[in-house]
Amino acid sequence: MRLAGPLRAVAVVLLVGLTWLLASSILGGDGSSIVKMIFAGGQEEPTPEPRPHKYKCGLSAPCPPKHLAFRLLSGAANVIGPKICLEDKILISSVKDNVGRGLNIALVNGVSGEPLETKSFDMWAGDVSDLLKFLRPLHEGTLVFVASFDDPATKLNDEARQLFEELGSTAIKDLGFRDSWVFVGAKGIENKSPFEQRMKNSKSSNKYEGWPESLEMDGCVPLRAPLES
Repeated sequence: MRLAGPLRAVAVVLLVGLTWLLASSILGGDGSSIVKMIFAGGQEEPTPEPRPHKYKCGLSAPCPPKHLAFRLLSGAANVIGPKICLEDKILISSVKDNVGRGLNIALVNGVSGEPLETKSFDMWAGDVSDLLKFLRPLHEGTLVFVASFDDPATKLNDEARQLFEELGSTAIKDLGFRDSWVFVGAKGIENKSPFEQRMKNSKSSNKYEGWPESLEMDGCVPLRAPLES
């Protein structure tokens, strides 16, 4: 009778061990996972979903060879400045302290992808002649990245709009007071640029009081082949 208690304990241990071995062989798991499963009431911990991989400038997919990854953000009202990213390098942003009211423009070598120059042009109180002097002498194949901030259009004249049309813009002819605009064009482009967005300033649809919402555009712009000498 004194052995009844120990024998019961041994029997319980053997039963638990056999159950564990049987469950392990059926479920194909290791011991630790089975133990966790038993104590968790038979439910395994959910496997966390992998975070989506981000590529250059935050793109969701890599660009093909001989293409440049870019992301443009227009300014938000007159508070948050625009941003231009190229190949994971920030060319224009408030952090770099090189944004300004109006049109923020980055020039890039269309063959090598090398950034050339960044500049902003005040289209509310500035002089459009500064913009004209900047755009007129562009070399063939130069890439032009543009992001608006506050008001991009009040000082624009016919020549300035024509120069942007020659870079591939279709929205420039209607760009108005406080519209949001992002654009990628090129000197000597044969067709209209596929990289352009415009949000019209409208009291009925503006996200901010007096301004439309900020625009964001990304993509892969192809490099040009070197010109034959």
